[in-house]
Amino acid sequence: MEACAGQASSAHIVLVHGACLGGWSWFKVATRLRSAGHRVSTPDLAASGVDPRPLREVPTFRDYTKPLLDLLESLPSGEKVVLVGHSLGGVNVALACELFPEKIAAAVFVAAFMPDHRSPPSYVLEKFVEGRTLDWMDTEFKPQDPEGKLPTSMLFGPLVTRAKFFQLCSPEDLTLGRSLMRVNSMFVDDLRLQPPHTEARYGSVRKAYVVFKDDHAIVEQFQRWMVHNYPVDEVMEIDGADHMALLSTPTELARCLADIAVKYAA
Repeated sequence: MEACAGQASSAHIVLVHGACLGGWSWFKVATRLRSAGHRVSTPDLAASGVDPRPLREVPTFRDYTKPLLDLLESLPSGEKVVLVGHSLGGVNVALACELFPEKIAAAVFVAAFMPDHRSPPSYVLEKFVEGRTLDWMDTEFKPQDPEGKLPTSMLFGPLVTRAKFFQLCSPEDLTLGRSLMRVNSMFVDDLRLQPPHTEARYGSVRKAYVVFKDDHAIVEQFQRWMVHNYPVDEVMEIDGADHMALLSTPTELARCLADIAVKYAA
């Protein structure tokens, strides 16, 4: 187990946000990484951040992931990125690794859901829900259509946001987060229909996991279960990091990502 030290390097790092958030959630980490000389991309996934689409126009998880997939497809031949996913963004990262393994120097899961290559991508999400480690409190889950063809929508309420996601963040960061959150989905039904990712593609990408030790949303115990379920090349950890360590401990997280970039993107 390693803490994060931080080193000088230069890499293209792509930061993928979690559910109900947007590329904006990485603004502190991205600023630190750019100051250290890295190239950083923070795409908004579909119906997230400033992406103009409403959720009802995003029927599948692949549709939701398309802005990230488009970014990777547009990379010059031979260019590789360090791909980082937070929370639900880990499932987007896994899909991107399956489709573009040759473009990814390393995949980094930061307090993120991490699929394996034996089960459908929904497996870790279903295990998370079954484990009841998160009290969803005032989270709103709603059907989008009477027929149930569209994914169930999800929006975190003010109580769960404060108590489980942002509990170590400043009041200003909590206000920012609440004002910018959008209705999203976990896309579990759609992900359940997808085949497992393959060992030859997703499984071939080097992986690291960064554990947030004071996460009240995806608790440390479940983060470590995912690493046990699907071992990675490297595990790092950050003390005093809540689920939104992107905002509460951005310097420590940026150091972790810089360390990984040095090791795998050189």
